[in-house]
Amino acid sequence: MQKVFKILIFTDLDGSLLHRDTFKFDKIKDYLRQLISRGIFIIPNTSKTDKEILEFSYDLGVSLPYICENGAAIYGLDLLDENLPKELILSREKEDVLNIFKNTVPINLQIKCKWLSEMDKKEQSLIFGLKDEKLKMALDRKYTIPFIFSGTKKEKNQLSKIIKKDGLCLQEGGRLINLTDRVNKAKALQVFVRFYKKYYKNVKTVAVGDNYNDLDMLKTSDFPCLVFNDKFTLDEIPINNLITTNKPSPEGWADVIKMALVKINKN
Repeated sequence: MQKVFKILIFTDLDGSLLHRDTFKFDKIKDYLRQLISRGIFIIPNTSKTDKEILEFSYDLGVSLPYICENGAAIYGLDLLDENLPKELILSREKEDVLNIFKNTVPINLQIKCKWLSEMDKKEQSLIFGLKDEKLKMALDRKYTIPFIFSGTKKEKNQLSKIIKKDGLCLQEGGRLINLTDRVNKAKALQVFVRFYKKYYKNVKTVAVGDNYNDLDMLKTSDFPCLVFNDKFTLDEIPINNLITTNKPSPEGWADVIKMALVKINKN
C-alpha cells in the first residue's frame, strides 16, 4: 500500500511564483487553487512583508500560512491544524536590530549603508518597482531593514563578520541587502515543519526559489526546486537533487512543482 504524505510547498514569491517584473501570477492561479483543493499546502516563504503576503492570499482567494521578512516570523500555522499556534515570532524587532548595528559597526562602514527608509519615494519606487499603496506595504517592515551598500566586496564581507558576532546577518535578495536578526528562510522552514510534525508524521517538503537567498531553504527541503534566473548558472548551485526548469516565473513555478509531485508519488 502506497504511503500517503502531507505535502508542504514552501515558496519564494518574487521571481519564483510571481513574474519578476510585473508581480503577476494569473497564468498559474487556477493551478495553485487545484493544488490547495487536493490538500497540498502552499506556504509563501519570502522577504515580503506581512501585508504584502496577505494581499497575495486575497488575490488568490485562499487564506495561507506564511513566513515573512526572510524567516523573521511565521503566521497561520493554525490554518493547518487548530492545535498549532497562530504565530511564531523568530526575530527581534527592527529597532533592536538597528540599535545593535549602530553600536557595533564602525562609522566608516555605516556611511556605506544607504537605508531604504531614508530614500525619497521616487528612489524607493524605482528599487521595488512599486507605487502608492503597494510601495507602502513593502516598506512596512517589523523585523528587517533593507539597504543598498556602496562599499567594496571586501568591506561588505568585513561588515558581515562584525555584525555576525552580535547575532545579526546580511541577506542579499534580488534588489537589496536586508539587515536581519539571525534568522533566514531555511531556519523558519525547519521550525514550521517541526511544529507540524507534532501532529502529522508523514511529511514531504518542497521548496521553490530563484535566487541566492533561497539556496539554504532549498537545501533544507526534501525536493528543492529552482525557477529559471539568468543571473546565475546551475554550476553555481551545489544541490545534488535539484529540480530545475528553463522557464521563468510564473510558468516555471508550475513546471518544477509538477516534476516534484511526480517524484513524491514514486516514493
